[in-house]
Amino acid sequence: MSPEQIADWARAQLTDPLDVDCTTTVMLKILDGKCKMGPRDKDVIPLLYAALRGRPGRLLGEDMHTLIARAGAGEREALVAEIYEHRVLAETAISRPVMKAYKARLREAGVLGAGVD
Repeated sequence: MSPEQIADWARAQLTDPLDVDCTTTVMLKILDGKCKMGPRDKDVIPLLYAALRGRPGRLLGEDMHTLIARAGAGEREALVAEIYEHRVLAETAISRPVMKAYKARLREAGVLGAGVD
């Protein structure tokens, strides 16, 4: 899938606020260095996130999006502890079965490759 196809798929298929929360959480994991996905999948998540960024999540608030934007703007090193804290909180807020189902949907659609949960 091209980046445009991935973004279009995300806008059409990831419509539940929990999808926004899951995508945001994986972005935090990538920023925190704790994501075990392969390099290609780590490149896909920011595309999904960019497509969903303006949508509200169910559990995670605007503060998470602000933190991700700050990290993307070059403040990542200064935000290491804050990113870690927010990632842990996000992972606590979203149950493992919900996150596993989210990643399975991405794999089934061909958005992510087969990989680590």
